[in-house]
Amino acid sequence: MRHNKKFNHLSRKKGHRDAMLANMTISLIMHKRIFTTLAKAKALRVYAEPIINRAKKDDTASRRVVFSYLQNKQAVSILFNEIAQKIADRPGGYTRILKMGNRLGDNAKTCFIELVDYNEALLSEKKETAKKATRRSRRSGKKATAPAQEEASAQEAAE
Repeated sequence: MRHNKKFNHLSRKKGHRDAMLANMTISLIMHKRIFTTLAKAKALRVYAEPIINRAKKDDTASRRVVFSYLQNKQAVSILFNEIAQKIADRPGGYTRILKMGNRLGDNAKTCFIELVDYNEALLSEKKETAKKATRRSRRSGKKATAPAQEEASAQEAAE
């Protein structure tokens, strides 16, 4: 049976793949955004998100588990001190993949993978769009003027 055997091996042996994904996770934690191929980014998301999720609970056991995967003290401290505060209320989906196009040399699909809460340009756009949440339609304008007209006609009738 082939249960739980559906993931991309990336043309590497297990040791090489684990080392590569750990290094990419460290780079993602340090730089908040990295440029890579689409296949590696999708594999990295599956590898990194449970590690990032583990950082929500800041205790010794969680730190040791994360360190066993990453083997980098600086990345673990950034993950637990900085990133854990920003993702505390997020239930999942800590990374975002933005497709960029094909690479010139081998025509591989490339992309950015980034931590969702660290894209300041996108966060500022969301704040601006939140301010422009008012909706203009004819229907709402007529509803707003109709009660005012009824009050004016009622006042005229009373006089």
